[in-house]
Parts: sequence; structure tokens; C-alpha cells
Amino acid sequence: MSKVLFTPGPTNVPDFIREVLGRDLIHHRMADYHELLKEINEDLKVVFGTSNDVLVLTSSGTGSMESTVVNLFSQGDSVLVINTGWFGKRFIEICQVYGLTVHELCYEWGNSYNIDEVENILDKFPEIKGVFVTYHETSTGVLNNLKPLGNLTRNRGCLLITDCISGMIVHEFHMDEWGVDCAVASSQKGFLLPPGLSFVALSDKAKDAMEQSSLPKYYWDYKKYFNSFNEKCEQPFTPAISIVVALKESLSYLLDKGVTTVVDEKRMLRRYAEEKLQELGFKLFIEDESIRGNALIPVIIPDGVDGKRLTSSIDERHNFTVAGGMGSYAGKMLRVGILSDITTKEIDLLVSYLKESLKDYKK
Repeated sequence: MSKVLFTPGPTNVPDFIREVLGRDLIHHRMADYHELLKEINEDLKVVFGTSNDVLVLTSSGTGSMESTVVNLFSQGDSVLVINTGWFGKRFIEICQVYGLTVHELCYEWGNSYNIDEVENILDKFPEIKGVFVTYHETSTGVLNNLKPLGNLTRNRGCLLITDCISGMIVHEFHMDEWGVDCAVASSQKGFLLPPGLSFVALSDKAKDAMEQSSLPKYYWDYKKYFNSFNEKCEQPFTPAISIVVALKESLSYLLDKGVTTVVDEKRMLRRYAEEKLQELGFKLFIEDESIRGNALIPVIIPDGVDGKRLTSSIDERHNFTVAGGMGSYAGKMLRVGILSDITTKEIDLLVSYLKESLKDYKK
């Protein structure tokens, strides 16, 4: 039996995508690949909601996060990081590695940001050149509203950089309309693919900043990617060809279905899972419905239950992998991912397995 991944990424890859991944390679410097990449770019522009080209990098999501720092800033630049969880903290660490001056707005896990506090920081420190925020925070399940941030930064001399790695596809996203200057995403989340690709979209404002950046870069150099795409319709370095080919299949499927339809389906599935998990005695981690994302359901494990033994049991007995909590919530939280083609049938099976195991794994 194949393992069912109730994780916020990577996810199970649907059979029709797996078939494409198994095809013979094509060469990334030939005409058929050039045409493929051109078509992918047009599809990604629709997904991102932008009129600008979208870069395809061979990297993890963290690689794309790092690429935004080295391409848009210079050593000593001041930036603001809105930290609502584990991956907000990661942006801070990357910025610090490259010698940026980091201002932080840190919020308790399970909460979103306060727009008035963001505005106050930007007013107090007008030298800030970038605001970093995680759209969907995978460690907590919080969905941060990007539109107020875009309205705030649109007419200021700072960029809005968004980690949409687990936010893309399963949530509404309109880059140009919302005033986002840089958005990054990854293949192993809502795109139904294995890990290996990440995507970067830039506004014209961000492209101007790219010209001023003096941080060292080689593999991550966006100029190389733009020049290579514009001149030859290819990437400057060897890509993950099989995943790029499968990306076209994935994008065609998602756009034919309609991203709005995917978002609606995931919202309904998330609410269904929330109800079933609460019936077992789990407590919803996020109280405010308006900031709950659709990529996962974070729940607090009932008192007296060892969370690590619970997740191990489900995995070993039933081949269902459920993510545990991160940071201080390790062993205390389940993060039930519902990406890929998870249905209510799989949710019901998971609930039955959890019910069976709960009684066996008291602390």
C-alpha cells in the first residue's frame, strides 16, 4: 500500500503526474524544451496573477527565499520581517546571513500581524527597503492577509516580498492587483509535484531594485535567468527537466479545473476535517476562522496523549503520515495536511485510525 501523506508538503503525486515523470528526458537546450518553458511561463503568470514573466529555479523553497534577499538588497539595507511562525523566522536568519539590518514584528503562534504596527515601523524607519511576510505559515496554519500590506507598501520606497510556498494554488492570490513585489512558490505543495522546483515572480518595482543590488550571487542571479529566458527561452543552468515537463501537465490540469475551484474544494475539505478532528477531542489551534489556511489543519493533541508516539503509530500501522508540531509545539500538535488529491474518504480513514490509536498512546 502506498503511503498517504497528510503533510503540508511534500504531498502525494497523482498518478497522471507520476506517469509524466517517468517519461524519457528531453534536452534543455533544444527547441521542444524552449517551447515547453514558454508555455509554462504563460501558465504561471495566470497562477500568480501577474503580467510579468515567472522564473523557474531548480531549488527547494528555502533556496527561492534566499534568492530574493541576494537579488533585491545590498549589505546594510534595512528590512522588516513580519514573523508569525517558523518560516518567518527563517527569513530573518537569511537576511542576517547577508548582513541586512533586520527589524522584526514577532507575533504569538496562531495569530496574524497587526497592520497598524507595520505602518508604525515603516513610519519610524523610512529607510526600510523591504517587508518580508509568509502568506501561509506552515508551522501554524495561519493565512496572512497580503492586500493591506500591498496597499501600505505600494507607494513607499520599499518592496513587499511574500513566501507563498504553501500559500499558492490552495488560496486566492493576485500578485499585481494586491501590490506584491516579489512572490516565491514551490513545486511540492499545491502544484501536485515532487520537491525540486521553485518559482519567483517580480514586479517592475522589484526589477528596478534588482539593478541596484550588490550582494554576491551566481546560481541565484535573476539577471542570468531573465537574460537566458528572453534570449533563448531556457534557463542558465541545468534544470530538473523531468519535473519541468510534469509542471506543464500539472498547470494544465489546475487551470482547466480552475484555481478558484481548487480553493473552494480545499476550504470545504479543511472545514470537514476540522469538524471530524474536534469530535475526537482535538482542539483547533487557530481560533479566528478568517485567518485559517487551507493547506493544513493544526490541532492541539488531547491531554495525556503522547503526540510523537501517536504520529509514529499512524505511520507504522497504516502508512498514513501526519505532520507533528514544530518548535515548542513538537509532540503537542498535529498538522494535518490536505494538499494533493486528499478527499473526505481519506479524512474519514485517518480519523478512524486516530480514534483507534488515541487510547493506546497515553503518556
